[in-house]
Amino acid sequence: MGNCTIRPVDSSEVETLAELGRRTFVAAFASGNAPDDLVSYVERAFAIERMATELAAPDCHFFFAEVEGELAGYLKINTGDAQTEQIDGETLEVERIYVDPRQQGGGVGKALLDFALEEARRRECGTVWLGVWENNAQAIAFYERQGFVPFGKHDFTLGTDVQTDILMRRALR
Repeated sequence: MGNCTIRPVDSSEVETLAELGRRTFVAAFASGNAPDDLVSYVERAFAIERMATELAAPDCHFFFAEVEGELAGYLKINTGDAQTEQIDGETLEVERIYVDPRQQGGGVGKALLDFALEEARRRECGTVWLGVWENNAQAIAFYERQGFVPFGKHDFTLGTDVQTDILMRRALR
């Protein structure tokens, strides 16, 4: 892999972010999910208006990963009230790490996670946490290798399908 750079997503890039979000989500979850549920979720979660609102929210933070000038993936982290669960202490949520399928296996996901951990340290958070679909064994194994441990579960609704996410966390101090 070439050099991976990570930078904040600018508000003028909302359409690019939404397109990348849709494409990488479908690539990650088309297998094992009903097409209607997938389409329903993607149309809602990655609608331009919703993405623009999230991008403008003070506690939501989006970053693009680029490899040799090409968009390779993105990261969404949440702080404060933007977190999808209220966890005790100073925490940072990694809500999304998605890598373009053409860049899979090249270290982009690890670079994005390392960036999120560094952001958490910079913000003086004691814990980084995330939710991962219980059927995504590859992602669970990746997070375990990065020092994350399961601590709970929550529901994630994909279209009409209520699924279970395993909540995982990593202490930073």
